[in-house]
Amino acid sequence: MNEILSKAHVALGANLPHAEFSLEMTLSQAIATLSGPDVVIRSVSRFFSTPCFPPGAGPDYVNAAIELATSLSPTDLLDRLHAVEHEYGRARLQRWGMRTLDLDVLSYDDQVLPDLIVYRHWADLPPEQQIEVTPEQMILPHPRLQDRAFVLVPLADIAPKWRHPVSGRTVSDMLHALPADDIASVTPL
Repeated sequence: MNEILSKAHVALGANLPHAEFSLEMTLSQAIATLSGPDVVIRSVSRFFSTPCFPPGAGPDYVNAAIELATSLSPTDLLDRLHAVEHEYGRARLQRWGMRTLDLDVLSYDDQVLPDLIVYRHWADLPPEQQIEVTPEQMILPHPRLQDRAFVLVPLADIAPKWRHPVSGRTVSDMLHALPADDIASVTPL
């Protein structure tokens, strides 16, 4: 591969089994499926048990994070992630619903997409509106990553010094700003 590669971080999660696979096996197989000539997996976090989000919405999750190098554009990468989710039984029926596989682009190089104004709108969206509305375009970095221990704990496993292109804070900084109980609820398997 002689193309210029971009670096991306992706969050993985599952709280419903797919076929005969355990949650851990689904994540492992999804990582293998994602890997190819235009997506090179550079690092994989440990797998973590995490409480369902939002609380009470279903069984607990297994979460992880990966760092990859890719020649795909951000939207092509998202399309690839959606195809892998579909292959592992993901049905997009409700926002924040139970799922066999969830793959989210957290970052793509240091890009802020589609622009800073739209990013800030989604990052500042009140919690009661977050569950009701979905962006019609890709928002990067993921507008909720700094709020979620189930994302930051696995990401800190592989990229603790990655710096958020808007806030300037590292993954470690963002993680340590969360409540201790939130962090403690994310436990390695």
